Amino acid sequence: MIKRVTFRNLWLPYLLLLPQLAVTLIFFIWPAVQALYQSLLVEDAFGLSTEFVWFENFEALFSDPLYLDAFVNTVVFSFSVAFASMSLALLLAVMADRTIKGATAYKTLLIWPYAVAPAVAGVLWFFMFNPVVGINAYLLRGLGYDWNHYLDGGDAMILVVIAASWKQISYNFLFFLAGLQAIPRSLIEAAAIDGAGPFKRFWTIIFPLLSPTTFFLLVVNVVYAFFDTFGIIHATTEGGPAGATQILVYKVFSDGFIGLDLGGSAAQSVVLMAIVISLTVVQFRYIERRVEY
Repeated sequence: MIKRVTFRNLWLPYLLLLPQLAVTLIFFIWPAVQALYQSLLVEDAFGLSTEFVWFENFEALFSDPLYLDAFVNTVVFSFSVAFASMSLALLLAVMADRTIKGATAYKTLLIWPYAVAPAVAGVLWFFMFNPVVGINAYLLRGLGYDWNHYLDGGDAMILVVIAASWKQISYNFLFFLAGLQAIPRSLIEAAAIDGAGPFKRFWTIIFPLLSPTTFFLLVVNVVYAFFDTFGIIHATTEGGPAGATQILVYKVFSDGFIGLDLGGSAAQSVVLMAIVISLTVVQFRYIERRVEY
């Protein structure tokens, strides 16, 4: 039963909401309106001239092969990160859900990477896969593979996917572990009595019951890969080589702050904003109500 709170002062609820409304207005609504307005302009990099061009920035954007390549890179990167981080997190959560000695320390160690900043995670994996001094590059050379993410676009994409996935595994692990511990043990024990093996019990009972959590995490991980991996890309490959790891959020930065194409960069940010709003609507409309925390 939901407890209702009644305020004697009519203005008190609005006063309590005022700080949050001010933060939303200053840090989201106002910058979004500014980005939308600037996406319709062509501006001199030094602010000496401004021309209103309507939707020419968007037309140039979608006819630019480099932007379309960045879009493809973003899709490949996002779904690779979501698949890798969720698969490993589910495997670790299943192992942690069992009664083992030292389980608390094991779970705590798995959560630590989530506290690492994206840029730090990027630098960590950059040094581990450095073709000259990296331990992983050295081991790969010993196996006969000449790793070099400076020259090979495929190696560079694998590097940023590994770094971004490692950062997100802890978050997925927490949700999967909570979902596993919420499944009634009587269902699993009844299936075991009926002769179902561990693999069959997982795919016919456990995984279907985890499907709302899995769907929720899929949306969260795709949003993370789209918008929260700038630090990893910047610290590892800076979008290279030859744009092989340049995703949309990094292209906004490189075109706006390095190329000084302010109108084009604003148009890209508007497209990104439309994507994140669409993903958020999907999450709240179809997923949020089905997830048990």
